Amino acid sequence: MDSSKRFSSTAYAAELQVSNGAAEASAPGRSGGDGLSSFRALTEEVRHMLSSPRGWSEEERRLYAEKLNRAVIGFPQERAEMLAVISDWLIKRRMQHVSFGSLPYQSLAEALFSEVIGMNELELVFRNREGLEEVQVVGTRIFEIRDGGAVPSPYRFQSAAHVERIQQNLVLFNNDRINPRKRWAEVILLDGSRVTMTGFGFTAQPTLTIRFYTVRRFDLEALCKPEYRTIDENMRQLLLCIVRSRLNMVVIGATNTGKTHLIKALISAMPDEERIVTIESRYELMLARDFPSKNVVEYEAEEDDPLHGPRQAFKLALRQSPQRICHAEIRDEDANIYVRACTRGHEGSITSVHVSGLEDVPDAIADMCMLDGRGMNPVRLARRIAEHVTQIGFEMRIAGGVRRLVRVGEFEWLEGEIRVRELARYDEACDSWTFPEPFSPKSALRIKRMDSEGFAFLAGLGSVSVS
Repeated sequence: MDSSKRFSSTAYAAELQVSNGAAEASAPGRSGGDGLSSFRALTEEVRHMLSSPRGWSEEERRLYAEKLNRAVIGFPQERAEMLAVISDWLIKRRMQHVSFGSLPYQSLAEALFSEVIGMNELELVFRNREGLEEVQVVGTRIFEIRDGGAVPSPYRFQSAAHVERIQQNLVLFNNDRINPRKRWAEVILLDGSRVTMTGFGFTAQPTLTIRFYTVRRFDLEALCKPEYRTIDENMRQLLLCIVRSRLNMVVIGATNTGKTHLIKALISAMPDEERIVTIESRYELMLARDFPSKNVVEYEAEEDDPLHGPRQAFKLALRQSPQRICHAEIRDEDANIYVRACTRGHEGSITSVHVSGLEDVPDAIADMCMLDGRGMNPVRLARRIAEHVTQIGFEMRIAGGVRRLVRVGEFEWLEGEIRVRELARYDEACDSWTFPEPFSPKSALRIKRMDSEGFAFLAGLGSVSVS
């Protein structure tokens, strides 16, 4: 024995582990001498160790689960913390020096981290987080969403099994499951980031969609800035007049066009003392978090649970003295309730709906209302919606590579038909907004009564008549 080399009990224990692992690996019934079967067994131990609840209170355990989720989907700080947890676990077992064949990692902790928490090829995608809004995985293919546009990633998974491993890690850390009996799962993080996954049998290939929460400041002034360019100053003043005049609003637009950002910016302009009730199928607006001084009640309605579904949420919400209702998206079964709420004094409310153009909004909502079989007159219902529920419509779109508010319209009923007044339109050729038509006399009187300063500004734009 070399007298110049100091004895280390930890290193000696590691040598024993290595020799025992080699002996086990070469024994009959074992895989080859690389010890891969032992490594897989150790991986399962680490996975179980990490998934076990930690903390003295429910809040501490919830925060630990949140850290695991954030680590799995690529947040650097949480990843470093989980790597440290694995390293400490190995040190306590005196296994930090153990090697399992030719695994391409500098340490056993890194190898285990990559298997239990790592994202395989997505690790390469996450290296460039600048502007990364969403990652979409379909089978082995990867797509990156940056600045509202989807592009194929230069990376892809070697097999769909790697995607399924990531799915299993995520559901394990959330006490959920994805298997032949339940072939989908969702994970929502506290910051609003969202993971949606589906498995074989529900979709043709396993899918994984990671949507990051990227914007933390929501107000109309911010949307005017060069980094957003969603609106300009004239548009900001127009939107402020609409909010202050308590006109009911609806937002339309394709996925990733900035609908949620606009809704939150409009809500930021509402007085803090006004009671706002939000109803969502999943917490996404996070108003209480982003606007802590606002008087907000937030509902998360579960569509498959009658006791906690949208209908029950609306019933309770209407008893909590709401001044405005923010319904994230009108769906079939709650369309009638939202229509009734907007026509019974909850002015200045806002929602969104999936349609191709503003002209389609009232009819689309009317169609949803009629699904409950009450035998309503569709013409009268569409008129009621146009005049009282969706008074002002906003259309979002990607224009010039930027999320823009491309159109603002006022719905009105004229000669038995719904017409949309073109209050504002984005001209892509001139990169500016024009104001083709003024508000209707009815809305102009309302603005004059409720926002005299805004009325004067709109008169200068020609958006209201001063006569």
